[in-house]
Amino acid sequence: MNPTLRTLAVTALAASLLTGCDKIESLFKKDAQPAPVAVPAQADGRVAMLLPDFTQLVERDGPAVVNIQANRVDASPQQSELPFPVPEDDPLFDFFRRFIPNQPNPQDQQPEESISFGSGFIIGADGYIMTNAHVVSGGSQIKVMLTDKRELKARLVGLDKRTDVAVLKVDASSLPVVKIGSPSQLKVGEWVAAIGAPFGFENTVTAGIVSAKGRSLPDENYVPFIQTDVAINPGNSGGPLFNLKGEVVGINSQIYSRSGGFMGISFAIPIDLAMNVAEQIKAKGKVSRGQLGINIQEVTQELAQSFGLPKPSGALVVRVDPQGPAGRAGLQTGDIILKLDGRDIDSSKDLPMMVGALQPGAKVKLTVWRKGGEKTIEATLAELAPEPGVQPRQKEETQPQNFQFGKLGLTVTELTPGQRNELGLRGGLLVQKAQGASARSGLQHGDIIMGLNQTEITGIAAFEKALASAKGNIALLVRRQDSTLFVPLRLD
Repeated sequence: MNPTLRTLAVTALAASLLTGCDKIESLFKKDAQPAPVAVPAQADGRVAMLLPDFTQLVERDGPAVVNIQANRVDASPQQSELPFPVPEDDPLFDFFRRFIPNQPNPQDQQPEESISFGSGFIIGADGYIMTNAHVVSGGSQIKVMLTDKRELKARLVGLDKRTDVAVLKVDASSLPVVKIGSPSQLKVGEWVAAIGAPFGFENTVTAGIVSAKGRSLPDENYVPFIQTDVAINPGNSGGPLFNLKGEVVGINSQIYSRSGGFMGISFAIPIDLAMNVAEQIKAKGKVSRGQLGINIQEVTQELAQSFGLPKPSGALVVRVDPQGPAGRAGLQTGDIILKLDGRDIDSSKDLPMMVGALQPGAKVKLTVWRKGGEKTIEATLAELAPEPGVQPRQKEETQPQNFQFGKLGLTVTELTPGQRNELGLRGGLLVQKAQGASARSGLQHGDIIMGLNQTEITGIAAFEKALASAKGNIALLVRRQDSTLFVPLRLD
């Protein structure tokens, strides 16, 4: 080939290849559109990141957050630290105290003073402050420190241990106050921030997101907690949880921790519930709540099948106070409360919160599941009051006859008249031995069987009749010490 033609051909091929690469590169550039990590520069050349900016929130609302110090006096002297935990009323206590030297005499010990630190926030320009009840409970002297370095003595207006909310009052005016937000509009995944004094470090700001809403915690029946991953540590208790609008949506109250420090899970009391408590405390010094006079438990899949309920939901009634609102309205043990005033009860934990949010004297409509169908019951709430615990003792007057149910692996006796009087029951069966299916279901020696499905059990005859009609789906209503619960029993 002519050298000139060869040169032209190579040049044309190279140009073609370069053109193809340009097209391919432009194609990739067109399709690849990575998400920006920053908004382009503003007039001053700074780059505004997509992450939230809490600086304005802190500048504007930080002065309304306070540090709280409560002094407590422990009137009971501590027991001497002996090598073994020997109670003072034990005969060996004197022996160890005499023969182990350098042990202080308990009578010589003086009452000790402890200090509780926490946080709070101003809800009234005239000096009203909200915090946690556990921060100031038992405090003989309460001191509030403002961000402008003022230290003010505070008076405890009142507290509510059920919600862990307390209200303080200081003699001051024209104080900065927080803005109150709406926890109902808070969304999971939304950014939130906390201001407080963890470990005594004043005006500390931490941030995170809302992890969950409506959390129920053990022994906390009246608070649907907001769960966050905001860093909360000792000293943050009682401080505010802010949304991005600078509104308080909760009070930081508890953490989940195995080490005593923050582990990524913290809980806040919704501010609307806390404000309702605070208004009642300010108005009358206490909090009033409605009650139905019942004990309930969760509805599991097995219990739902036993009661013929399509899905596990609602609150299963295990005890009804005959003199309470539910008893007077006709609610029965074994009923499953599905709705209150038309609002669904997905879990048994929902019911105490709903009822507790209402005032005594309020009329409510309960939709209950009873023996395969729904029924509506109207009740008037009474005021919640602590109920004395029942500590039954197993006392036998004579040796009663044992009855065995081999298929269930169950041995029972009828209650004696003395046992019925002591326990306040019309009847029941005392479990002497639980084996096989009964043991696997969780029945224990000493349990008292009071019902089978939704039939009251007063004796052996009633138990045998109810057992014959159960068709394999059995839920036993059991009294165990001071609690009552349904135990699902499977014959397979």
